[in-house]
Amino acid sequence: MKTTPKTTPPPRARSWFWLVAAITVAASVASAAPPGQPEGSTGRRVVPPSRATAVMVSAAHPLAVDAGLAILDAGGSAVDAAIATALALNVVEPQSAGIGGGGFLLAYDAKSKRVRSYDGRETAPSAVAPDVFLAQDRTPLPFMTAVASGRSVGVPGAIRLFELAHRQHGKLPWRALFEPAIRLARDGFVITPRLHGLLLMMSPYLLGSAGATSVFFDAGAPRAAGTLLTQPELARTLTLIADGGPSAFYEGPIALAVVAATRMSPAPGALTTADLEGYRALERDPVCLRRRKDTVCGMGPPSSGGLAVLQILALLEPFSLAKRPEAERVHLFAEASRLAFADRDRWVADPDHVRVPTRGLLEPGYLKSRRKLISEATSLGTALPGTPPGAPRSPRAGRGGERPSTTHLAVVDASGNAVSMTASIENAFGSTLMAAGFFLNNQLTDFSFDPVEGATSPRAGAPIANAVAPGKRPRSSMAPIIALDAKRGFRFAIGSAGGPRIIDFVAWSLVGVLDEGLDPQAALNRPHVINRNGVTELESVPGEAGMVWQNATLDYLRERGHEVTVTDVNSGMHAIERRDGTLRGGADPRREGVARGR
Repeated sequence: MKTTPKTTPPPRARSWFWLVAAITVAASVASAAPPGQPEGSTGRRVVPPSRATAVMVSAAHPLAVDAGLAILDAGGSAVDAAIATALALNVVEPQSAGIGGGGFLLAYDAKSKRVRSYDGRETAPSAVAPDVFLAQDRTPLPFMTAVASGRSVGVPGAIRLFELAHRQHGKLPWRALFEPAIRLARDGFVITPRLHGLLLMMSPYLLGSAGATSVFFDAGAPRAAGTLLTQPELARTLTLIADGGPSAFYEGPIALAVVAATRMSPAPGALTTADLEGYRALERDPVCLRRRKDTVCGMGPPSSGGLAVLQILALLEPFSLAKRPEAERVHLFAEASRLAFADRDRWVADPDHVRVPTRGLLEPGYLKSRRKLISEATSLGTALPGTPPGAPRSPRAGRGGERPSTTHLAVVDASGNAVSMTASIENAFGSTLMAAGFFLNNQLTDFSFDPVEGATSPRAGAPIANAVAPGKRPRSSMAPIIALDAKRGFRFAIGSAGGPRIIDFVAWSLVGVLDEGLDPQAALNRPHVINRNGVTELESVPGEAGMVWQNATLDYLRERGHEVTVTDVNSGMHAIERRDGTLRGGADPRREGVARGR
């Protein structure tokens, strides 16, 4: 591990580094993060709209965007560029995603005008116990106790996801996709204030991880912003996978290192080399909704994100939000979100283990009946789930512990193909365990900690659909979206980080672009509206003209029965739209990403 404190950044990194460094974020990140937001908030940047004519990449770090653009410049496809971008993010945004985790990928093929979806979600080990997250007294473990341990680690799916998507859509050789990330890991990148602050915030957990301590800390303190960080072990791992193919990850020394890291934890996991060797990424049918002139497609179960986003859009369609004042838009959006979250919590889990009424949840008659529950005069309060066509007589899905340590990227290539991909290791720095130079996920904490209904439930003792089970994929809220125009040409790609809040981050921005005609950057800039079937959360954006909630809006909501909080929110949206022959990009001003094109 070589570090050079306060070194001069490489030329390509220099301009953006000083721009980011000018934002004094480390202190705010190190302070207590809002509940359910372990990455913390880092303030806002001013992000200008991005324009291009041929290709574009939008992602959470400028150097990762550079990696994707380099692949496009070499003749690579949108999927090629997305893989290279994601691998580079593993190096420069290690807290959010990487090869120790998984994700979902939507790919639009311009020739066939078809959206295909790929599931690289992690799976539970074959020997996992149903009570893995219960204490001896049968109560759920504290969340971070469960996270920072080997028992939270699922079988990583990212590399098999990349393999499957590359096999179907790739143009360049597999090895070429790894070269930018290998260079970044070998030659180094400049630690940003955001990464430094997150290391500081998570120090109590990371300092217990030998791998993390040796890479990211110096004498017990996080390496400083402005430090050139090299990661030779990660460079060697990426080189092995580049040369040996995906099997080099799932078999051999890397697989042994992954298993050893989970077994050497103070709370060992059940992961085995057979679990890794047996992992498969899956192509699944996307969930799609025809809405006015557009067709909006998302990821189906085990993600709840696509279904919930599409339900919100469908429920709101007749209300014509664009013609309404701010207070009415927020009220109606929050009510639609309550209904979508009620259904999501009740019905969605791994479709290979439980029956999910996917079609029924989007059936027009069912949505019409749910829409009748929305009143313009009063709030629903806590919405109850509906009973969609095809719904099984099954236990509820159950809530998991999703956290927003995730990343999203969007790519459009010169042939008009597009990718929308969300990837994650779950909590900030995942399980905090490292193997072969990368962080391991804690995605098993996305399962319900309770395997059965509690004593206070009318169904006490009944199994919960999103309970952990061998080989099962935990429910997710990740919501990569691709929207098509009336001729099924590419229209818009978007997604976000943010745990369960992803659903509302994405849906609110889709309303902005598709209904209100906002530029993608303007849609990503505006403050969030969130309701997860409870409190209506409004993002606090103090001091920015035109971005502060009007008192009249707060009064309007409270008069209708909303419990309202105005709070700091940390999303991670990235988006690309094609409009009038021009690519328009957006990057979330709450993080450090960019959208760039040619």
